[in-house]
Amino acid sequence: MQESMSQQPERLAPNEPGATRTLVFVVGNSRSGTTMAGRILGSHPSIFTFRELHFFEQLWSPADGERRLSRAEAERLAARLLCIQREGYLNQGAPERFYEEAAELVASVKPETMTPARIFEAFLFYKAAGTGKAIPCDQTPRNVFYIGEILQLYPEARVVNMVRDPRDVLLSQKKKWKRRFLGARGIPLRESFRSWANYHPVTISRLWNSAVRAADSFSDDDRVYSLRFEDLLADPEGEVGRLCEFAGISFDKSMLDVPQIGSSSGLDRPERRGINQDRASSWQRGGLSPTEIFLCQRITGVLMKQHGYVPAEITPNPLRLLWSVGTLPAKLALALLLNLRRMRNIKDTIRRRLS
Repeated sequence: MQESMSQQPERLAPNEPGATRTLVFVVGNSRSGTTMAGRILGSHPSIFTFRELHFFEQLWSPADGERRLSRAEAERLAARLLCIQREGYLNQGAPERFYEEAAELVASVKPETMTPARIFEAFLFYKAAGTGKAIPCDQTPRNVFYIGEILQLYPEARVVNMVRDPRDVLLSQKKKWKRRFLGARGIPLRESFRSWANYHPVTISRLWNSAVRAADSFSDDDRVYSLRFEDLLADPEGEVGRLCEFAGISFDKSMLDVPQIGSSSGLDRPERRGINQDRASSWQRGGLSPTEIFLCQRITGVLMKQHGYVPAEITPNPLRLLWSVGTLPAKLALALLLNLRRMRNIKDTIRRRLS
């Protein structure tokens, strides 16, 4: 592949005359390779990839619409975003420490356009420009449930949707609570417990269905590009090249030189660079019981086949099957309790995940 696959010109910095204010959103079911895709894009000279910001669902809701913010409200929102980006969503402290920078950011927004969505956009371009890059990339997986709102608010946006074998997603979610002990030392102990409580083969499989359906409903929109995690691992250069064409940037080989961190099944190895092709079909090497695989395939079977994943012949253990069904209500209640503070509009959040 040539170093420059796309013949489209590089986009100008957002403050230059005639600039195209392109935003990139990497979305998908959690543990589907969104972080890897974000790192790949962020390795490009023109793209700055943010931490998971959780703007949609936590800091914005459909009820906001075009609601005008006061300057004080806008500065509070900007300060919160600055705090999340600086310290991480899981470890964010008091946003008041960022008010001075937030005031500078908000000053660049016209008062008559000071809505939550415009402040978010201004924040993204402000931070990207601060690193000398023109295109911001938000890689919050759960934005898969807000693709419609994203495209309505930001018509120039490009949405990259990651899809992964639901059995590998199930395995990764099952082991996610261990991330704190595999190199991600910044993860609080309470978050490890929340990850453990979130896991149940039925709920994880249902969420996979919901996320895939949410993205599939935009399959005819040329601003949405779906990429299978397994295809990325099998042909990194080819798939990243096609991703670049979609985003309107030139291919750069440095995009393939990403650290091998973030797995739920092994220690972080930041000294190892490149795309680890061994992460495909991890579920076949153990970690899931036949009952878990059976439940996952039973729930996701239709969409699995549509996306090229072949169900395995599997027989569940009857006692384990009864246990899984019997423990579901308690696990759901615990997960809901531990996730309440992560949802601004509980009813809307649950509706999107169950649709």
